[in-house]
Amino acid sequence: MSGNTVTRLYATSVAPGRAARELSLKRSEFDLGVHLGRIRTTPDEGGGGPRVARAEIDRLRAEPGFPEILRGQVHAVGTGEGAAILEVPPTRFTRLARVGLVVPVKFYLNRYRAVVWLYLAEELRQFAADRTNAFLLTGRTPEMLRSQLAAGVDLRPRNWRGRHLGFLLRQTEDPWQRAGVLAAFLGPPHVAEIVDDPYERAHLNRFRPGPPAHGAPGSPAAQLIEKIMTAQDRDEIDWLSSDLANTLAEARAGRPAPRLFPKPVRQRPSPRYGRSDAPEAQDESYAYDEPDAYDGPSPSTRGLFGWLRRRSG
Repeated sequence: MSGNTVTRLYATSVAPGRAARELSLKRSEFDLGVHLGRIRTTPDEGGGGPRVARAEIDRLRAEPGFPEILRGQVHAVGTGEGAAILEVPPTRFTRLARVGLVVPVKFYLNRYRAVVWLYLAEELRQFAADRTNAFLLTGRTPEMLRSQLAAGVDLRPRNWRGRHLGFLLRQTEDPWQRAGVLAAFLGPPHVAEIVDDPYERAHLNRFRPGPPAHGAPGSPAAQLIEKIMTAQDRDEIDWLSSDLANTLAEARAGRPAPRLFPKPVRQRPSPRYGRSDAPEAQDESYAYDEPDAYDGPSPSTRGLFGWLRRRSG
């Protein structure tokens, strides 16, 4: 990217933090707005992360009811506030979420490493306003839902994965990126089964998105986040695997994964015997280019050969 292009980009766009302030949003609300597609971002070709065009900020600020309407669209609530919106007890709200009738938009781990699911307040208000849902909010829970709950059904992680997958796929620009996103929701054995070439797996890993929440590597928190991120049900695994295989075929056809070749290792003769009696050295460096041509012994090697000839004479 030329210097003039970078200058124009930074003159016509702002960083996410500044965009959030100009839109009267908290940073978490801004990020959720991007996640939901309510706020459009522009990639920074200089490698500095996404930016927001001035025109996009002007568009949002010009909408009627700004900033209250925009805030309402990105307002996420927990179980207590969600239950209040639906006018049901928190226990009933949790049951509705477990059977997939209300879908979480994000989650975090509290200090006790318990998963806290968050829901869009706007969606909950729409759910409550739909008269066809009235029987779910009052009276006895339908038998079909009771049997699912008794069997331990909890669709919150799966429904969140589906929603998060859609968000990540909207950010991709080519098949390798899409394949990396799909692979992020499958366990390593399933990915290895589909992508058996180690070079392709290494290339694919470049495009795997990180987890939405963080924990120290190997910690119970990190393991829990990884479990939420990874498909668990057989049918979910099957359709993700099928999508990954198809997307990978498209990626291979468009641009094969780069192959790395080990650099050649030149053996150096032993000063005592004029040859190497040691095991062959291992050079773990790799390069994309072809091995260099051999131009004959180096000056130091030629001097060694002369010393050996004089000694043998």
